[in-house]
Amino acid sequence: MAANQESEDLFAMPALDRTAPKRGFPAHELIPDVAYEIVHDELMLDGVSRMNLATFCTTWVDSKVLLLMAESIDKNIVDKDEYPQTAELERRCVRMVADLWHSPDPSATLGTSTTGSSEAAMLGGLAAKFRWRKRGGTGTPNFVCGPVQVCWEKFARYFDVEIRQIPLRGDRLTMHPDDAVAHCDDHTIMVVPTFGQTFTGLFEDVAGISKALDQLQAVSGLDIPIHVDAASGGFLAPFTAPDLIWDFRLPRVKSINASGHKTGLAPLGSGWAIWREASDLPEELIFNVDYLGGSMPTFNLNFSRPGGQVIAQYYDFIRLGRTGYTRLQSAIYHVAQYLSDGLRRLGPFEMIHGGNPHNGITAVSWRLHGEPGFNLYDLSDRLRTRGWLIAAYPLSADRENETVMRAVIRHGFTHDMADLLLADIVRSIEQLAKHPLSTSLTRAEAGGFTHSATAVVPTERATKGAATQAKS
Repeated sequence: MAANQESEDLFAMPALDRTAPKRGFPAHELIPDVAYEIVHDELMLDGVSRMNLATFCTTWVDSKVLLLMAESIDKNIVDKDEYPQTAELERRCVRMVADLWHSPDPSATLGTSTTGSSEAAMLGGLAAKFRWRKRGGTGTPNFVCGPVQVCWEKFARYFDVEIRQIPLRGDRLTMHPDDAVAHCDDHTIMVVPTFGQTFTGLFEDVAGISKALDQLQAVSGLDIPIHVDAASGGFLAPFTAPDLIWDFRLPRVKSINASGHKTGLAPLGSGWAIWREASDLPEELIFNVDYLGGSMPTFNLNFSRPGGQVIAQYYDFIRLGRTGYTRLQSAIYHVAQYLSDGLRRLGPFEMIHGGNPHNGITAVSWRLHGEPGFNLYDLSDRLRTRGWLIAAYPLSADRENETVMRAVIRHGFTHDMADLLLADIVRSIEQLAKHPLSTSLTRAEAGGFTHSATAVVPTERATKGAATQAKS
C-alpha cells in the first residue's frame, strides 16, 4: 500500500522520502515530528560531547538545570524591567563572584554576565584601553600576553590594539615575569596573564608578574595594570588552591574574566567580567536601561541574549556553595591525576601538566619522547575511531615544531571513563605498532579543535589596509 499522510508510522510519511532541505529556503512546511526527526538524525553524526576532551565547556548538567533552562527559554536578560528577578539573580551572581575573587568591596564593585569568557575578556580590554586614553595615552595602544586563546587576537584587531605576544623560549611554556616587563612601554594598557592556558592547562604566575610590574613602576614610573584571563581557572583555584594569590588580592589586578560555562559548571552561554572597584570600569562604557521605574547600568557587547544561563549559574552557586564546589572540583582534579599517572606508566609520554591544582586547571597535557614510530596526530586519529576527541596540536610562537596533546577533565568524567580511555590508548599504540604508517598524519590531516584560529587576512596586510584607508 502506498504511503500517505494518514500513515501512522513516521518513517512512511511522504516528507521523509526525500533529502532534507540544504540550499534555498524551503517552499513547504513539515509537520513537527518529521522536522524534528530530520534534525535529530543528522545530529547523530556529531561527536559525543562527554567524550570530547578537547573542549573546556560544560558537557554534563543536572536535571534541575535542564528544567530551569526550559522555563527561562523566553527570557531576554536585557529586559531588566520586564524580568526584574532575573536581573536580581544576575546582580547576586556578580556579588558572589566578586567575593570569590576577593574584591575589596564585593557589594559595590561592578561586573556583568556575558555570553562567555571571550566577551568578558574584550570588555576587560576595552576598559583598560579607555583608562589609558583617559590618563593621556595617545597613538596605538598595546597589551602584553603569553600564548593566548584566539579571542585576544580578535580583540587586538577589532579594537585597534597591538598585541605583544611573547614567544616561548628555552623550556618556557608560559609567560614569565621578566619577559612580560621587557615588552612593556608607555603605550601598554595592560598585561594579560592566562590563568589556565589553553595550550597546556598551566597557570601563569600572576603574583610574580604583578611583583615585576611593581618593580618596573619603581624604576620607570610606568603604572601598568593587570587583567587576568581566568576563563578556566577562575572557578577552580578559589576552591582547590585557595592559598594561590592571583586575583584582586593583588592591587594591580583591575579586572578578571571567566567562563561560567567552563569550570563554573553553568550551561553554554555563561561568562563573567568583574572589576576590582567600580572606578576601574570607565563610565564611557556604561549604558543605563530601565529597571523597576529606575535605571540599571549595562556594559555588554551583546544586547539581547538569553537569561537562562545566568539563572542556571545562580542555581549552581546556591546549590553547591563553597563546600560543594570544593568537593566537586577536587574530585575532578583527582580524576585528572589518575589519568596522568596512567599515561606516565605507558612509557612513551612525557607529562607537561598532570592535574596539580596549584599548577593548572583540571587537564592533562603531554608530549612524546623517543621515537615510538608514530606521532600524536596518529594517536588522536586512532582514538577517534572509539569516539574520543582529544586535541593534538603544535605549541605557540617559537615552539611550533613541538606537538602536544591535551585532555580537559570536566564534571561528569569518572575514574571508570579514565580507565576506558587508557585502555583505548593502549589498544591504539598496539595497533600503530602492529601496522606502522608509511607516512604519519599532519595537523591538517588529523583535524582537531584547539581554540586557535588563523586570520584570513594576515596582520601585516590588515594593518597596511587600515592605514591606507585612514589616509584616503
